[in-house]
Amino acid sequence: MLRPNSSGYAPAIASLLRQLPLAPLGPGTPERSVKTKLESLDDAAFGGRIADQDLAAACRAALWLAFNFLDESHAISQGLHTAEGSYWHGLMHRREPDHSNAAYWFRKVGTHSVFEPLRVAAAELAASAPPDAAFLRKQSAWDPFALNDLCEANRKETAPCNDLCRQVQRAEWELLFDYCYRRAVSA
Repeated sequence: MLRPNSSGYAPAIASLLRQLPLAPLGPGTPERSVKTKLESLDDAAFGGRIADQDLAAACRAALWLAFNFLDESHAISQGLHTAEGSYWHGLMHRREPDHSNAAYWFRKVGTHSVFEPLRVAAAELAASAPPDAAFLRKQSAWDPFALNDLCEANRKETAPCNDLCRQVQRAEWELLFDYCYRRAVSA
């Protein structure tokens, strides 16, 4: 599974990725120690070489979300009328938690390029999963609605699949962020 590292990322982005927490299934508590860094994510933070402003904005929404600033993430993602904007919007609503609204945004995504590597990553993570999550090992195609439902059912920290959901959610975040970043800065 992808693990964000400094390789290929601009220094300001790499610094934030090194601090990336494992997000809860709910809204979490904003990580105030990185707020100034998040606020300063201008084009220069991407190395000054933005090729796609919408995807750079999607990266900003992702980073606000990663550090539990859901309102800031939402303000950005709701203004993006792309599959990636809808995906980040759905992820934010899943964390909120507003699973029906998340499902609405996942429908707007359609099929995405990160679905296949995410299906593979989720299957690996679910290798010894409880019966509730066995479907993650058997999917022939990624189903964002199934993960949405599993997260909703396992929101409590003591739920049997809470940790697995958090790990799959992390893989999803990492794959989508990398997808957005690489295209935001490519020439």
